[in-house]
Amino acid sequence: ALPRGAGPVLWVQERMAILESGRIFPPGLPVGELLHVEARDARSALWAMEEGLRCAALSLVIGEIWGDPAAIDFTATRRLAVAAERSGVACWLIRLGGTANLSGARYRWRLSSLPSLANPLDPKAPGASVWDAELFRARSAPPGRWSVSHDPLDYADPVRLAAEAGDRAVGEERRRAG
Repeated sequence: ALPRGAGPVLWVQERMAILESGRIFPPGLPVGELLHVEARDARSALWAMEEGLRCAALSLVIGEIWGDPAAIDFTATRRLAVAAERSGVACWLIRLGGTANLSGARYRWRLSSLPSLANPLDPKAPGASVWDAELFRARSAPPGRWSVSHDPLDYADPVRLAAEAGDRAVGEERRRAG
């Protein structure tokens, strides 16, 4: 979630990340200006991210890398963290299909999908998306786990904490709502 009027976003995708999870869809992102870089490998993606972090005009640098390439080591992630701190530009490194290992990241999250919320208009249709967000390492915060939902039609608060799933019957849920 970026503030309105924020600077451009640099999104770097490694070739394997594109092959495995697809290209980004810019019209679906709530950003004004998007700079997309397709890198041939993880080393090139990390280099592009670090160069982007040196540009204080950017609001965010996102990098997508597939698996566990040798280029992602403690030194590389520490360089990204230091560059982000110096410039004040936020940096997210998304590791698709990777395993948790030593990293210089300030916050380390593990995200996975959960069943969607009930659709208020049709109980048989899926509702808002829900994710399990686990903060498993942070230097300035205790670990925690949250269920987070995203409703793109709620312009005031599109990302919020979701209620825990329960064992209630569908009819009971409708009686409470009606």
